[in-house]
This record gives sequence, structure tokens and C-alpha cells, in this order.
Amino acid sequence: MPSIYQLKPRFQALLRPSVQRLYDRGVTANQVTVAAAVVSIALGLMLAWLPHITWLFILLPLWMLLRMALNAVDGMLAREFGQQSKLGAYLNELCDVVADAALYLPFALLAGVSPALVVLVVLFAVVSEYAGVMGPLAGASRRYDGPMGKSDRAFAFGVLGTGVAFGLLSAGWINGLLLVILLLSLYTLYNRVRQGLAETR
Repeated sequence: MPSIYQLKPRFQALLRPSVQRLYDRGVTANQVTVAAAVVSIALGLMLAWLPHITWLFILLPLWMLLRMALNAVDGMLAREFGQQSKLGAYLNELCDVVADAALYLPFALLAGVSPALVVLVVLFAVVSEYAGVMGPLAGASRRYDGPMGKSDRAFAFGVLGTGVAFGLLSAGWINGLLLVILLLSLYTLYNRVRQGLAETR
């Protein structure tokens, strides 16, 4: 299924000179991973504390773009500069899941938005990522199949954040879009299991 993740090689090519400079300065992949998670949690806590100040949600798409870059950077530092480690593998998966939850849950505090829908979206985001990680345990590769992978969710919630910040989306529209994200997440879960099983045959 199509996914923004498929654009990753081109994105990495743009970032490669910056990654080289970070490596030259002694920055490690694990430092980038943890820093991105810490900022995500801090931003999520701020949005949860001040959900009535809706213009703050414009920080979400801005941070999502930067966070996508940092996610690519930590992977490139690990693979291309010999920084791969077992700890890094744990941090890469766990920090992403925690950061996503921290950034998405504040939407549940917006007036008129269904908290249950937000929680379900976050829950199935975690489950679909777990299904992707299960690939190697079943004899397949780590599955990144779409249509609602990490990058796609980041884009979707960036759009939602922009809509909230500028007052372009009513609570009804937000709930409708959350339902679409949830359904696509469920299909992503199915798709990752199906493709993982197909790969092992």
C-alpha cells in the first residue's frame, strides 16, 4: 500500500550532508532518538495542559516535520557510521511509540472531540507498530506497510493540528478524520500481518 515512508530514501539523500556534520561533532544515533522523544513528550504535555489555547497546535506540524528528519538522521547515523546497537534498536521502537502517544493524546482534551476515538487511534497505532516489529520474530522483515504507518500518522495529525490552530476544523470534522485514521490503522495492521506472512512463505 502507498505510504509516505516510501519517500524516505529521497529524504535521506537531502539530509546526508547534515548527518555527516553531526557525526563529525560526535553526535550519536541514540542521543538523537532520545532527544526527539523528550521534545515530543514535552510538547504533548504542554498541549495537554493548555488545550484551550488552540493556536499552540500549530507547533504540532512544525515539530512533526523536524521529528521526521530526526528519525531519518538517527537511522542514518546508526547504519552508515557504525552506531547500530541492541540498545538503539529498543530505543528506536519504544521512543517512537511513546512520542506518538504523547503528541496525539492531547486531541482528546479539545472541546467536542471524542476522547474514545483519540485513545483508539493511539491504541491501534501502537498495535500496528507492534505488528511491524513482529515481522523478524516470524521470519519476515520489519514491516513498514501502509496506508497508515508512522510517517502517515505524523502527516495526518499535522494536518489536524493545523486545522485546530487556525480554526479550520470543527469538532465534528476532527472526529470524522479521526475515524478515517482509525480505519486506515486497522487496515495497516491487517496489511502488515498479511504481508509478513506472505514473506515467510
